[in-house]
Amino acid sequence: MTSDTEHLVLAAADALIDAFGRHDRDAYFAAFAPEASFVFHHVTEPLPSRAAYEALWRQWELEQRFAVLSCESSDRVVQAIGDVAIFTHTVKTCVSTRAGIDTLMEHETIVFARAGNRWLAVHEHLSPMPVSSPVSAAEVQAHANAGACSC
Repeated sequence: MTSDTEHLVLAAADALIDAFGRHDRDAYFAAFAPEASFVFHHVTEPLPSRAAYEALWRQWELEQRFAVLSCESSDRVVQAIGDVAIFTHTVKTCVSTRAGIDTLMEHETIVFARAGNRWLAVHEHLSPMPVSSPVSAAEVQAHANAGACSC
C-alpha cells in the first residue's frame, strides 16, 4: 500500500518531470529549493545550487540550442524517511541541440525534503545507463552475500 507521503512525493516528482519534458524552465526550477545541489555524469563539476544549474541550462540553450522535447519516467521507487524522501527512476529524455535530436536513457535519483505543505527537490543525481555487461540488482546482492569483494 502506498502512503500519503509517497503519493505527495510522486506528485512533486511528476510535476518536476512534466515541466522538464516540456522544457518549461521556470516550472522545472521552481520544483527545486534554492540550495539544491546537482551531480550529472556529463558535467565535470557538481553544481552547488539551483542558480548554478540555471546558469548552465541557459548557457546550453544559447550555445547549443538545447531544448528538451520529451521526458518519460519508469521503474519509479519512493523511499520516505521522515521529512525526506528519495525518488529513483529510469528516465528516457529526448533532447534537441545543434548536433540534432538525441534520446538519452539514464538512472536518476532525486532527494525531496518537506517544505511546509509541499515537497521540494534538494538534490538531483543523474547516472548513465550501463552500456555493456549490465548487472542486475540481484547479481550485485548475490555477490555481496558471497563476500567476494576484490577491493
